[in-house]
Amino acid sequence: MSYREKIAWLMLLSIVLTFGPYFTIVLLGYIPEAAMPNLRQLGLYGIAAVARMLILAIGYLYLRRAFPQEARMPPDERELAIGHRALSLAYYVLLFGMIVVGGIMPFTSSGWTIVNTAFFMMVASEIVNHVMALHSYRRQA
Repeated sequence: MSYREKIAWLMLLSIVLTFGPYFTIVLLGYIPEAAMPNLRQLGLYGIAAVARMLILAIGYLYLRRAFPQEARMPPDERELAIGHRALSLAYYVLLFGMIVVGGIMPFTSSGWTIVNTAFFMMVASEIVNHVMALHSYRRQA
């Protein structure tokens, strides 16, 4: 498994472990819907974001210490192509989400529904980016 593939796994797992519970709590309605700004929900998002940063920082430090030669190697052409392909598909997911959030939802929804949908589409595009990269790495292995 290459260093970039390990990084993609780290990114994907950090998203699932932090934003998975956030969106589950929001979807199940454990936090009562309040007028903007709903500081409880904003605080929960902040906790999820900080937790993701901590997971990434610890993961990067571990991978750099465990695989120092691989960490210093610049990406080769294959890794660059995989990254570009995955990022281009993730861009379309993000574009679709922002069209929905900015062009359609203001006429049908308001408040935290729009905000959480925007957050979800950003997270979904990141998930698509890393899943497609991992798929490409596994397909070529």
